[in-house]
Parts: sequence; C-alpha cells; structure tokens
Amino acid sequence: MQNLAFNKKAGFNYEILEKFEAGVELYGFEVKAIRNGRSTLDGAYAIVRGGEVFLVGATIPPYQPNNTPKDYEPARGRRLLLTRKEIERLAEQGDKKGLTIIPLSIYNKGRKIKVSLGVGVGKKKHDKRELIKKRESEREIMRTLKRE
Repeated sequence: MQNLAFNKKAGFNYEILEKFEAGVELYGFEVKAIRNGRSTLDGAYAIVRGGEVFLVGATIPPYQPNNTPKDYEPARGRRLLLTRKEIERLAEQGDKKGLTIIPLSIYNKGRKIKVSLGVGVGKKKHDKRELIKKRESEREIMRTLKRE
C-alpha cells in the first residue's frame, strides 16, 4: 500500500472522528497521473448527493496534456465507491452541523486507487495554538536532552 497523495492540513484543521475507505471512479490518464504523484487534496471535501458520494476540489492534472480530451477539467467532481450502509452513515454524519467529510489520503491497494475519508469537526483557533505550543515545547525538550 503506497501513499500517493496526502492531505497535510486535515489533521491540523480537523479533529477526525471516523474513517472510511472508498474507491474512486477515474479515467485511465488520471490513474497514471495519480501514480506519478501529481494529485493534490488541498481544499478538497466530499459531499453526499442523490444517494452517491462525490469528491469535490481534488485536483488531478492530466498525465500528458497534449493527449487529454479538450473538455477535461482537473478539479471535476469524482464519484466515490462505497457500500450502501457506508453512504447512509456518511449522509447522516454530513447532515449534522459542524461535521465535514474530508479526504485524508489517496493510495493504491493492489491495482486499485483508494481514498481514505475522515468525518471531522473543525478545530478552533485556540486548539491549533495549543497544538503548536505543545509541539515546540517537545522539540525544545528533545534538543536539551540531545545536548547533554
């Protein structure tokens, strides 16, 4: 299982409550671009619409720009493949106020491309500051221990 794209901001901006694994409906040249590590999850999220889940805002540039269709849109919505129970669970979680469905990473499982989704609550500014202070203090402690 190789991690092909990772959403670095997800863990910092959100407190992840629950995780899901989903397949992604892609074109062949999108799969090649993802395997080359050319996809980004910055600002991406998932929505439940009409009994289906879609990944919105994930950018996958074309593998070979000259050989892609003229109407190709790199940031188009992509359908996520989940079981009916998982879709219902995500729909009820997504309807709750303050909860967001965020893609955490894109990875391959065998020959298939998968997306790890997390249902999260946005962190407040003071929570983020506390996390930064804690990290800096731990670094400082490790530095002093190294010197001795």
